Amino acid sequence: VQLQASGGGSVQPGGSLRLSCVASGFSLGDYAVAWFRQAPGKEREAVSCIDTSDETPYYYYTDSVKGRFTLSRDNAENSVYLQMNSLKPEDTAVYYCASARSAWASTSGSDYRYWGQGTLVTVSS
Repeated sequence: VQLQASGGGSVQPGGSLRLSCVASGFSLGDYAVAWFRQAPGKEREAVSCIDTSDETPYYYYTDSVKGRFTLSRDNAENSVYLQMNSLKPEDTAVYYCASARSAWASTSGSDYRYWGQGTLVTVSS
């Protein structure tokens, strides 16, 4: 069982990145998924999460990324993505994908069972 995150890098303010997270060993579509981030010296925070509903999925975005970040999932690819646009220096952090213990989305890290290894996003001019 593994989550493999990728797509991080260094960009200038206003730039874009797309993070990917591929699951192996289990069906990612059976569980809620989330992206968390942890900036240097700060606590980990939930950036975005989504439940398992195909017809009316529930999305959560933390206020600071609303309108700039978009979470999506592709169950056929066993993957989840985070499109990040209009990046700001305050978005600099290590980003982690996580798969929940249930179908219900949550912003609490304790509700997530599997975690990716983290991918570093640096936004700087």
